[in-house]
Amino acid sequence: MTNINLYRHALSGHAHRAELLLSLLGLEANLIDVDLMGGAHKQPSFLEKNRFGQVPVLQDGDVTVADSNAILVYLATKYDPESIWLPTAAEDAAQVQRFLSVAAGPVASGPAAARLVNVFGADLDHQKAIDTSHAFFEVLDKHLAGRAWLATDHVTIADVANYAYIAHAPEGGVDLSNYPNIRAWLSRVEALPGFVAMQPTAAGLNKHAA
Repeated sequence: MTNINLYRHALSGHAHRAELLLSLLGLEANLIDVDLMGGAHKQPSFLEKNRFGQVPVLQDGDVTVADSNAILVYLATKYDPESIWLPTAAEDAAQVQRFLSVAAGPVASGPAAARLVNVFGADLDHQKAIDTSHAFFEVLDKHLAGRAWLATDHVTIADVANYAYIAHAPEGGVDLSNYPNIRAWLSRVEALPGFVAMQPTAAGLNKHAA
């Protein structure tokens, strides 16, 4: 049995980041579902793993890592000796960090927030999240013109960190049809050996909500 446990929720894009990289790296992990609706993430046993009470949490033997982007950095640093997923060259490393910040910024406040409203009934300004998404997607689509990946000339954890909530943007009512470069990038991620999809919801509208 593997020593890696991933505490997750099947509909969490943050958790999917960790699950996806585990699979892309060929690492087996025990996927442990946390009942967010039942408040399991706020119970003392879970708070011992992550005081912020959020999924995902990775346990790798005696090491516990919380926060999705931190988990990506940990896995890439420990299990990718060729530094493909997290380059060590200064410029490339900076570009990867830039897009980890994007995942925590406009992606979180845009498509992730819009999806929270539709899928989980979050009390957020849905129209504002949709508008934020489209403003961001216009910039990102231009960024992806003539390039295959977000940060460097090859796939990195930057692509993993941003994939799920952008792919599932239609579940939040954000149409991707006007962003061909983004849709092509999503397809490239989905074609990677070891790719695993996040569970879709009834709010999904097209291929990239699956």
